[in-house]
Amino acid sequence: MTENINTAPEPADDESRGAGDGALEARETQGKSQGKIVRERFVRHRLAVGSLVVLIGIAVLAFSSVGFRLGTENFGVNVPGWWEWAPWERPSPDVHGYRVLNENGAPSLSMPWSEDGFQIGPHPFGQDDIGTDMFALAMKGVQTSMIIMVVLAVLATAIGVTVGAIAGYFRGWADQLLMRLTDLIITIPTIALAVVLGSIFGAANPVPLAVAIGLISWTSLGRLVRAEFLALREREFVDAARVAGASDTRIIFKHMLPNAMGVMIVTVTLLMSSAILLETSLSYLGFGITSPNVSLGLLISQYESAFAVRPWLFWWPGLFIVAIALCINFIGDGLRDAFDPRQRRIPSARKLAAAERKVARTAVPGAGSAGKV
Repeated sequence: MTENINTAPEPADDESRGAGDGALEARETQGKSQGKIVRERFVRHRLAVGSLVVLIGIAVLAFSSVGFRLGTENFGVNVPGWWEWAPWERPSPDVHGYRVLNENGAPSLSMPWSEDGFQIGPHPFGQDDIGTDMFALAMKGVQTSMIIMVVLAVLATAIGVTVGAIAGYFRGWADQLLMRLTDLIITIPTIALAVVLGSIFGAANPVPLAVAIGLISWTSLGRLVRAEFLALREREFVDAARVAGASDTRIIFKHMLPNAMGVMIVTVTLLMSSAILLETSLSYLGFGITSPNVSLGLLISQYESAFAVRPWLFWWPGLFIVAIALCINFIGDGLRDAFDPRQRRIPSARKLAAAERKVARTAVPGAGSAGKV
């Protein structure tokens, strides 16, 4: 007695069945927490990881070199730095014999390929016309600009997400009221409002200036969050949460907000980079941070006339502005890809070829043929 028996086993997994990108994505995330999935996706974005390392390095260098103050002017603690000069300190003629060490206050920093080899020297970024150390000034300016960037981003994010979530979820009169308020703020040019607020709060402290500008910088984020919530509130998982008895607050923050994270992350990072540029513009025009405080924009404004004869006074503040803005944008791209579940990685040709070879090795020879017993 003979009977035909199919000797081909069932495919071992979804990849061998050719289930597609969805099955591969499910295999990647199977058994992993949301935090671990986000971390793995972010680490795969090499440019974002490199930008994060550079940004952390700039922040550590700026705050550790010249020190900083924790607290207010009257109540607080000064944390000293390791750098020899303070931003307001000049070399004493009694110590050096003259205020400016090099000709025209040229930087003492030399590269390895130069005749003198690699040297840092006492003033690696040079000195201004009265002998003030430019490295100390640049580091203090980075501190001020980063404080403004972080405070502005936190405040604008809190206001924008709250306004957008309430308007998009509840709709009706709440949506109309909040969106008309948003339209009113949008109609007023941001730079004009920033000039007025900067002239009032800029001379006092970076934090009041950041708070004042943050109160008018949330409009684009609020409109984008509203649009996302209008689309998400009609999805099945929101209906299921309502049926399960979840409150509106839980639905907004637990179910809908994580799904809008991709748009929010990108917008917030763009907002942070634009905050650096806005502070630079205000300080350059004289309406932002003013002396004795220091910011990158103020340094560019003060040493603009020296660009032709002493360009290093202009280079270093501009270099830090560009570096911080680019790092934040690249980090935002990486976070968007990590948080947004709809993002899919396109594998390279080498990875596709490796996957095909793996499938070919796992395939059983003679699959599908009939045997006789």
